[in-house]
Amino acid sequence: MSNTGANSRTAMSASKFTLLCNSHNCRTKLSGFAWVTACSHVFCDQHGTEEFSRTPAICPACSSMLSGKLDVLRTELAPSEQYKAMVLVGLQPETVLEISHKALDFWTYQVNQERLLMEYSLSRAGGQVLQMEKFMIQQNQSKELELNALRGEMASLKKVLEEYKRKYSEVLERLNERNGQYQKLQGLLDSLRMHTLGTGEKDPISHPFTTGLVKPRSSHNSPSFLGPEGDRFFSLGSENAKTFFQFSTPTRDRTQTFIKKN
Repeated sequence: MSNTGANSRTAMSASKFTLLCNSHNCRTKLSGFAWVTACSHVFCDQHGTEEFSRTPAICPACSSMLSGKLDVLRTELAPSEQYKAMVLVGLQPETVLEISHKALDFWTYQVNQERLLMEYSLSRAGGQVLQMEKFMIQQNQSKELELNALRGEMASLKKVLEEYKRKYSEVLERLNERNGQYQKLQGLLDSLRMHTLGTGEKDPISHPFTTGLVKPRSSHNSPSFLGPEGDRFFSLGSENAKTFFQFSTPTRDRTQTFIKKN
């Protein structure tokens, strides 16, 4: 009973399985016609026609020589009801069972091959996952080191930035002080200018030289040898001019002789 249940479960699981082309570059689900070999491999109609048209034929999956007449067959995967009714008619029951057993062995071999291939693919994928995990760990470690270095650099740059901010604040404070001093000096300068202008309007500057001798300039009374600016220093009237230029020579004795006698 137990063996019968196991076989039935295997048959049910096998019935859900779909044959795939055993060509490594194809792996498509088979339908319609397919090529089967004595080494229990199956290929799609396209690849089977390409591979088994040459003589001698070689299995693309296991490289086995297929020189026999019945080593390679092109079969229909979904035969008609008439074909299924007549294909085994007239054969001995032992022959029918043997044919069915070999057909089931072929099917079981294909299922096991697919399972092994899937396990191999799974183990290979697991190895790739482990390699990727190691690579990711290494990358994370290197990135963590770079991140720590960048954090240290950022901390140092923050210190430099704070120092520049402090210096900027000091320079700005000094600049404000200088601006205040400049504004004060500018205010003093403006007040001095206003004071100077106000003083000049109220008390105009007098002539550079003003003496008692200076009189108003007269072009008629000024001496001819004085320039146009001569009377700025002194000016002589007609009476003073006479007094200044008149002189008397000493009286001499007319009888006195200036010739020395020998």
